Amino acid sequence: MAEKQGHTNRSDTWKPATALVHGGTTRSQFGEMSEAMYLTSGYAYDTAEQAEARFKGDLEGFVYSRYSNPTVDMFERRMCALEGADAARGTASGMSAVTAAMLSHLKAGDHVVAGRVLFGSCLYVVETLLPKFGVESTLVDGRDLSAWEAAFRPNTKAVFFETPTNPTLELVDIEAVCKLARDAGALSFIDNVFATPMLQRPMELGADVVVYSATKHIDGQGRCLGGVVLGSTDYIEDTLHDFYKHTGPSMSPFNAWVMLKGLETLPVRVERSSSSAARIADFLANNPKVARVYYPGRKDHPQHDLAKKQMATGGPLVAFEIDGGKDAAFRFMNGLDIFKITNNLGDAKSLVTHPATTTHQRLGPEGRAAIGIGDGSLRLSIGLEDPDDLLADIDGALSA
Repeated sequence: MAEKQGHTNRSDTWKPATALVHGGTTRSQFGEMSEAMYLTSGYAYDTAEQAEARFKGDLEGFVYSRYSNPTVDMFERRMCALEGADAARGTASGMSAVTAAMLSHLKAGDHVVAGRVLFGSCLYVVETLLPKFGVESTLVDGRDLSAWEAAFRPNTKAVFFETPTNPTLELVDIEAVCKLARDAGALSFIDNVFATPMLQRPMELGADVVVYSATKHIDGQGRCLGGVVLGSTDYIEDTLHDFYKHTGPSMSPFNAWVMLKGLETLPVRVERSSSSAARIADFLANNPKVARVYYPGRKDHPQHDLAKKQMATGGPLVAFEIDGGKDAAFRFMNGLDIFKITNNLGDAKSLVTHPATTTHQRLGPEGRAAIGIGDGSLRLSIGLEDPDDLLADIDGALSA
């Protein structure tokens, strides 16, 4: 995309923390230290011949910021350095990343197999949007490899799942499901938001395409919307790019700049949040008012062995079921001081969500029950506050 003047990329030898500070950086003639923010929609050409060559693809360079921009390009390159992907496209939101990734690959008559526990908007894409374009889907229990295998058809062209899942923190065996997809001639699409690229590397386990809501931990401070799709050069350039170029789910240069700043501190933020989350999960598990705790880092998680295999730690999210249903859950939430009530996650601030009345309310009681979401279910996104203060806040709210 860009003309990388004065840029030497040695990111293949860098460890993640280094790549997240320096990866993909392109400097202008001014030699700025902080990445430049190119707030421009278009680009001038030295000659008419140069414009023609760029539009034909014969000359590398930027043409229009709907599908390429220097700041967005730096964000994409930095994500590639972290994820181990060949190429990427930044998008306006996490859901635009999911939708563009899937729709650019699928056509009428195709079939998708997806994990049944998905974020509400992802479930809408699989269950409602894709069928409008003639793409059928089958939802399976993501924990059950035999269910995945049984769901494949001759026209299955994609598998899609998130792991850990939102909000019950179930796991899907990435390596095993991606092998099933590969053997069936299908592409595997993985939503890696909850684990973050610091704790789980789906491409190393066989994933073809990885998507993120950069709105979450990548930004990390609740400031901007953004997403990213990562994959092979063939997939990004030959499958996704024209869809991306002509339908316009592009990331704004300002948001890309914010994400670049967020990536610099991603390792320390995820490490701190995950460490606090582990302590909080242990505390909740020993409280008599808590019926059940879901945390992959705990030995009582039913898929703890899988978590140890494909995740570095249990992660920055904790889910639990409080005794007393919705009334007790609401009393707990209203009794919190530090934790803020919101449907977002991945912030520097600690957050609490009641999935049954927010992110997963459209499923209805039976649909929620089928995937383990009860009226007393709560999801905690652990931030950067002192863990002792967070524990005291939770203890006080439970007493309410």
